[in-house]
Amino acid sequence: MTTSTDLDFASAEELAALVRRRALSPRELMAHTLDRIEALNPRLNAFVELNPERALAEASAQSERIARGEDLGPLGGLPFGVKDLEDVGGLVTSHGSRAFRDHVAPRDSVQVERLRRAGAIPIGKTNTPEFGHTGFSANELFGATRNPWNLERTPGGSSGGSAAAVAGGLVAIATASDGGGSVRIPACFVGAYGLKTSFGRVPIGPSDFTRWIDVSVYGPITRTVRDAALILDQVAGYHPADPCSLPHPGSSYLRALEEPLAPLRIAYSPTLGATHVQSDVAVAVEQAVTAFTELGHAVDRFDDPIPQIGQWWTRMTRFEGLAALWDVFHERPQELSEPYRAGLEAALALGAHDFGEFARGRAQLNDWCWRLFERYDLLLTPTMPLEAFAAEGPLPSEVEGQRYNFIAFTAPFNFSGHPAATVRAGRTASGMPCGLQIVGPRHRDDLVLRASLAYEAVRPWAGDWPRIRATPGRG
Repeated sequence: MTTSTDLDFASAEELAALVRRRALSPRELMAHTLDRIEALNPRLNAFVELNPERALAEASAQSERIARGEDLGPLGGLPFGVKDLEDVGGLVTSHGSRAFRDHVAPRDSVQVERLRRAGAIPIGKTNTPEFGHTGFSANELFGATRNPWNLERTPGGSSGGSAAAVAGGLVAIATASDGGGSVRIPACFVGAYGLKTSFGRVPIGPSDFTRWIDVSVYGPITRTVRDAALILDQVAGYHPADPCSLPHPGSSYLRALEEPLAPLRIAYSPTLGATHVQSDVAVAVEQAVTAFTELGHAVDRFDDPIPQIGQWWTRMTRFEGLAALWDVFHERPQELSEPYRAGLEAALALGAHDFGEFARGRAQLNDWCWRLFERYDLLLTPTMPLEAFAAEGPLPSEVEGQRYNFIAFTAPFNFSGHPAATVRAGRTASGMPCGLQIVGPRHRDDLVLRASLAYEAVRPWAGDWPRIRATPGRG
């Protein structure tokens, strides 16, 4: 008989297997999940909206179906969280903003719809900063989400609620999105696996606003590499709701993990010539990189500084946000937080010259990546230049007394469209997880996953998760 502790930190693949062989019913799994959320979410603030009655009803219906011998699908019975920038029909999509606190989504996103089709059951929405615009998950509507490893620290952002839910043992899978690091930052800060997919790999939408700054993608946060591949198998592929979505690759990412990894040429850059890195993070990442030499790959230190266009991330995405929120900005500005409103006001000053400078900088970045991946199969960097900081923020202004660039390692590959993942590199002196980033050539999500799995095999982390005490009087 599976114990509750086993269920708390089991992988999605393991839970789905239990359901498939009827060792665990979908209703039992859902009831356990809801009990755990009731006990721990008051401490984590990972989930900001739940519909337990609907989730239990869906799980009960699945239990009846499987009792009749029906196949529920590869994710049958699995509860999952949905980042509160993405729609679940009938639930509020607040975007972490008071301006949308009553906005009930009319339908599921394409990704949620596909996860449902695979048998998974959405249980609720996970916290995010207002419109996903900061690297820590706190907002005026729901407050701050907390890191399961240390409740005084942030799980990062903007997919911090999803990351805290996975690392805290609330759900095995949760959706996330990444426009400048928002999958990799929180996955790094909680020691989970996070995959920023190739641009267009997973459809985004439907939406009433087509974005033109092509940096944002959907990608999973999971406890294992295999779980990420399993999820990607269900959600990848073209959909007409997203004109930028890519055709299905025509093969299974999970099956690709069974293929042996030939010797690779790997570049390693400890700073990308762009930032100071916290010293114990740097040491952990250096040690993590040796795993690839132990596996027989050729690793070269790569010192060519990456073109500096990270400063454009905030300016361009704020301009796009201003366009999307024009009516709110003019008619209900008091419903936006003061910092976010100030950012939109600053975007009013952008003009053609700024867009030209941004486009030229992006071309330089593309050339840099082009040259790099002509010579190498993969690029390794730290994921983040520092460990998780205070849950309520703000972003630290310095690291060890030196200036640093918070998104130095993540944002470039949103601008370039390359797939990138974070794996756990180790722990800092204070016990917080830190990450190693694995970047692959465009559209080679399969190679990034295979390299991640090879690393996971020699530096396993899936058995090491924080145990949180329940809120007094709960569980």
